[in-house]
Amino acid sequence: MVDSLKKPDFDEIRPGIKVPAKDTILTPRFYTTDFEAMAKMDLSPNQDELEAILEEFRADYNRHHFVRDEEFNQSWDHIDGEKRRLFVEFLERSCTAEFSGFLLYKELGRRLKNKNPVLAECFTLMSRDEARHSGFLNKAMSDFNLQLDLGFLTKSKKYTFFQPKFIFYATYLSEKIGYWRYITIYRHLEAHPEDRVYPIFRFFENWCQDENRHGDFFDALMRAQPDTLNDWKAKLWSRFFLLSVFATMYLNDVQRYGFYASIGLDAREYDKYVIEKTNDTSGRVFPVILDVDHPEFYERLEICVRNNDKLRAIANSNTPKFLQIFQKLPLYMSNAWQLLKLYLIKPIDMTAKQGSMI
Repeated sequence: MVDSLKKPDFDEIRPGIKVPAKDTILTPRFYTTDFEAMAKMDLSPNQDELEAILEEFRADYNRHHFVRDEEFNQSWDHIDGEKRRLFVEFLERSCTAEFSGFLLYKELGRRLKNKNPVLAECFTLMSRDEARHSGFLNKAMSDFNLQLDLGFLTKSKKYTFFQPKFIFYATYLSEKIGYWRYITIYRHLEAHPEDRVYPIFRFFENWCQDENRHGDFFDALMRAQPDTLNDWKAKLWSRFFLLSVFATMYLNDVQRYGFYASIGLDAREYDKYVIEKTNDTSGRVFPVILDVDHPEFYERLEICVRNNDKLRAIANSNTPKFLQIFQKLPLYMSNAWQLLKLYLIKPIDMTAKQGSMI
């Protein structure tokens, strides 16, 4: 009984400052891009909508939202053991993802300021939102006696280079899936307040509106760049990014099912709902979306879940590292095969539907 109540140990850079989670294929990434190409983009095909979105950003609807109240001022030691570890992981992953957006948007705002002022101001104001989100999450971690050193994270994290159109796909999906994740948790806890074990979830309704507005910005930006959406390559890339985002979320969340159970959610059912809603939302801008109702879709993701369980067991075993490579290889190959088969499932063509909506 004593062991089950023991607080989990985390590696620390210094007292109270957590060592960032090790980079893996499933952890949040930091991005950079071709700033000159971004600066030269012609916004005229959708200038009016982008300027209307900029006015929404300037309104700053959530400027008074992220203020901690007295409910935070208590001990959270009753959230202990494995539950505490999962809460810290959730806060860290969320903080890192929001901080990644802040860094990218801030740098875009700075680099584009004298070259494309509308885009520059949009990115600067989105970086303001992401800074609030990441700061709020990092402060929440301090309730569990840990925080991230965001300055250290800026310097130590590896950056992934994406061309602008790939940044658009990735960030659009990140923002829209963030909306559906936050609002789904909020609505569940609104209906079941007994499961709201920590006050940060009360903030998710307004919070997710920031994510939604950011997604709408990238929607408008992509429609201002016809080559991003209107050729055969766009269909292939849309499928790739949809599958990448959905598979990453599913594999992460099922691995951490205990966190979702602690707030009264089934991780698999939660993810299926979020994937369905994000997929449908993406159909408003992407030329194709995934057939997530295909009988093989979740069957193959579940094979990847089982493979990942085996990979973690091998990594935690006493088997010599060089032998682990040979044990892991068939599992990595199986995961790659499952994802390839998922990619090849016939997608749902949205171009006819989008044309009828115009």
